[in-house]
Amino acid sequence: MTMRHGPDLLQRWQRNPILTLEDVPYRANTVFNATPVKVDGTYYLIIRVEGQEGYSFFSLARSGDGLHFEMEKQPCMLPANEEPWKTWEENGIEDPRLTVIDGEYYVMYTAVSRYGHYIAVAKTENFHSYQRIAIISEPGNKDGVLFPEKVNGLYARLDRPYGRGVGSMWISYSPDMEHWGQSEFLCAPRPRYWDQFRIGASAPPIRTNRGWLEIYHGVKMTSAGPIYRIGTMMLDLENPAKVVGRCLEPLLSPRTDYERIGDVGNVCFACGAIVEDDEEVKIYYGAADTSICVATCTLDELIESCFECSDGMCMIR
Repeated sequence: MTMRHGPDLLQRWQRNPILTLEDVPYRANTVFNATPVKVDGTYYLIIRVEGQEGYSFFSLARSGDGLHFEMEKQPCMLPANEEPWKTWEENGIEDPRLTVIDGEYYVMYTAVSRYGHYIAVAKTENFHSYQRIAIISEPGNKDGVLFPEKVNGLYARLDRPYGRGVGSMWISYSPDMEHWGQSEFLCAPRPRYWDQFRIGASAPPIRTNRGWLEIYHGVKMTSAGPIYRIGTMMLDLENPAKVVGRCLEPLLSPRTDYERIGDVGNVCFACGAIVEDDEEVKIYYGAADTSICVATCTLDELIESCFECSDGMCMIR
């Protein structure tokens, strides 16, 4: 077993960040929050880029080892310029989360308009062209991720509607990826913990022998502003609306200069993970809304982190 060191369970790659503004082959303001997938030995990242104009769009990068990436020369997905999508994406598209379901690639993302933030879903075959499927939430919702398989015959998703000043996680179901319902409250921020202010899904859930492993982000509000950290929870395999484990401590907290200093300081924000054949997990995260980084640990370590609660408050829903 690899010896761990330092205050965080996740171990940063020593050459982080893996992508910065200097790696973008066109004019932009910043690069962050990338969702990964591995296909036939090649790693792809769909990356949120904020242009000089101030709104976000997506670009594609690829790698042979999951560490050294090269970005393509043009964006791969821009805000729609035709209706009915133009209205909902007029202020940009943000924070993609890619899930493979039955060999098909689905991307959940945030559509931004004058009316607020919505969850949208699109489908792609080659990561260059995207077929928009639907806007699938009311305004005030973000952090949508799809489960990688159907649950009891239905597509399932996690999201984070924001109401009465609280950002909690919910779960919903759909027969066709367009019409969603059967929504249930999943879990809330925990008073006095590192995720006391707001929480949201980060990576698509990972099936394990102990349940659905969800890598999520939690926010603590301080007098100097919010701090975004990465944590884990475990959901029941048969009924993922049931939380069966939740980490006591965050797995990764902003500590380095590239995580603390940027457009939005003190942010570690994951958007996906790759489980390798040897069960090493690469977690890709945005740092300070200014660069993209990777950190690793084993799948067993992630699973066990969900069950280290010594206090009933750890599991508060």
